[in-house]
Amino acid sequence: MRTTLKHSLKHSENFKQQLLVWAQQFDDVVWIDSNDHSGKYSNFDAVLAVDAFTSIKTDYIDAFERLNEYQQSTKDWIFGYLTYDLKNTTEDLKSQNFDGLAFPDLYFFQPKKLFLVKGDEVEIQYLKMVDDEIESDLVKIQESNNLTVQKSNDLIKIKLRIHKDDYFDKVNKMLAHIQRGDIYEANFCQEFYAEDSQINPLETFNKLNAISKPPFATFLKLEDKYLLSASPERYIKKEGNKVISQPIKGTAKRSEDKNEDNKLKEALSKDEKERSENIMIVDLVRNDLSHTAEKGSVKVEELCKVYTFLQVHQMISTITSRVSENIKPIDILKTTYPMGSMTGAPKISAMKIIEELEETKRGLYSGSVGYFTPDGDFDFNVIIRSILYNETKKYVSYSVGSAITAKSDPLKEYEECLIKAKAMREVLEN
Repeated sequence: MRTTLKHSLKHSENFKQQLLVWAQQFDDVVWIDSNDHSGKYSNFDAVLAVDAFTSIKTDYIDAFERLNEYQQSTKDWIFGYLTYDLKNTTEDLKSQNFDGLAFPDLYFFQPKKLFLVKGDEVEIQYLKMVDDEIESDLVKIQESNNLTVQKSNDLIKIKLRIHKDDYFDKVNKMLAHIQRGDIYEANFCQEFYAEDSQINPLETFNKLNAISKPPFATFLKLEDKYLLSASPERYIKKEGNKVISQPIKGTAKRSEDKNEDNKLKEALSKDEKERSENIMIVDLVRNDLSHTAEKGSVKVEELCKVYTFLQVHQMISTITSRVSENIKPIDILKTTYPMGSMTGAPKISAMKIIEELEETKRGLYSGSVGYFTPDGDFDFNVIIRSILYNETKKYVSYSVGSAITAKSDPLKEYEECLIKAKAMREVLEN
């Protein structure tokens, strides 16, 4: 079905940038870059999929069933995204808040052209119908350079969808729900946006990625809609019969002073509120994975381990399970979606309260981008630390959130949101 060619690279970082510049000519692009975070569960340094041969685009109604049919019939690499609003297909929920971006609820495509970068080698896989273009494409890629990327000089004026006093009021309403016992924890998000604004998506992505260097960076293009993501978080991965989920809960700022930075990291690892947030979500993920897991196979491999990124320290846990061969890949997604770190506990009550208190439809924010391999393995991130852009509507958006628990202080939650928003704001406001 695919013609494969392996090509050795002299300068892999340079080649990655050339690949991304070359990819801009296509309507369907998914680029995933690990930024050299070679963790235990990483497969590739970077992946590029372009040029749809077949695709599926749908709203939330029966979305997982339709994706299952598509994945089972294609039996090939497919790339795409799940929006947060697929919650409405698995539960009796609604998404009625304002949406300035208008991404379809679910989109996947089968790429004609695929590049898998690992170390100093790229594996190129083209569908047979275009395999006569491999050599000429390689020449064009190596001629691509960043000088062809137009700089955006427009001044972007960021507005808040929820102002500070309203934010405090809403967090207090959420705390009242917690005190009443409706929920233990919920992820509450707010949108920052700019109207009538134009950005250069590739330039913006490169700046955001350079500031953060996260392990799940993503550039996604679907015609006139773009996701520019510096996500540090994996939602879920399937590797053979093993399933891996790595929720993040717990954030601390960095310091340029080494001693101070180490103290901030140490304080995060011992912070009672942050640990309890993380452990609640670990319990939720264990429960979600148990729906498809072989009995007794759900394990917590790492609990509340602190990892350091360029902008922040983060507390990450790793939960794994084993699944039998008769479990369909989509069933694993359907029974764990949306991810616990972006919802709360209990999950359905938290999602109802989130919908009631937030002002914006989440859409692709707090959804997931990823891919399926021909044999049904998959890997998906969590869409956070991301800029979303509708080029036709000239609408730019980024959202940030934090987990509200009984121990939350509205001012500290607000400050945490501002720390998370810092990179996106810097990039957009130059």
